[in-house]
Amino acid sequence: MSSRRTPAKRASVSPRRAREPRSPLPPPELELFESAELESESELERRAFYSLSLAGQEADSLAFTQCRFRGADLSGCRLDQVAFTDCLFTDSSLANVRADGGSMTRARIAQCRATGLTWADGLVRDVTITECRADLSAWRMTAFDAVVFEGCNLTSADFTNADLRGATFRNCDLTSAVFHHADMDGARFRGCDLAGVGDLSSWRGAVVHHTDLMSLSYGLAAAVGIRIEGDDA
Repeated sequence: MSSRRTPAKRASVSPRRAREPRSPLPPPELELFESAELESESELERRAFYSLSLAGQEADSLAFTQCRFRGADLSGCRLDQVAFTDCLFTDSSLANVRADGGSMTRARIAQCRATGLTWADGLVRDVTITECRADLSAWRMTAFDAVVFEGCNLTSADFTNADLRGATFRNCDLTSAVFHHADMDGARFRGCDLAGVGDLSSWRGAVVHHTDLMSLSYGLAAAVGIRIEGDDA
C-alpha cells in the first residue's frame, strides 16, 4: 500500500520543442490480473488485463506500471489521481472513464473506444493515441508533452484551458472540437478535419498544414467578422 500521491502537475510553462513520444519500457514478464476489483492506492506492476471487465468501478490514487490492457473494459470507471506509466492499451474500452488529476507517461493507446472520457487537470507525456474513438472526450486543463493523436475521432472533444504546445494531431476528425483558452503555440495539425472548431482566438502559434486550411476557413472568417455569401446572393 503506497501513500496517497499529490495531483499531477501541469508541465512547465517554458517553451517546448516538438518531438516524437518515447516508447513504453517493456516488462520482462507479465502476471495476469485476476481480481474482480480495483483497490484505491494500489500499485500494480507488470500486470496483464486481458479480456477483463472492470466497468463502473471507483478507485483513486492507483498506479499502473508496465501493464498491458488488451480487450479490457474500464468503461464508466472513476479513477482520480491515477498514474499509467509504460502501459499499452489495445482494443479496450475507456468510454466514460473519469480520471481527474491523472498522469500518463510513456504509453500507447491503439484502437480503443474512449467516447466521453474525462481526463481533466492532468498530464499526458510521451503518449501515442492511434485509431481511437474519442468523440465527446474532455481534456480540460491537461498538459500535453510529446503526445501524438493519429487517425482518431475527436469530434466535439473539449480542450478548454489545455496546454497543447506539445501535441500533434495527424489525420484526426476534430469537427466541432473546443479549444477555448487553450495554449496552442507549437501544436501541430496535419490531415485533420477542423470544421466547426471553437474559439479560433486560441490558435495563435499553432502549426496547421496547408491542406487543413479549407476546413478552418469558415471559422477564421467568422472570427474576424467576414460574412460569406453564395452565388445567388
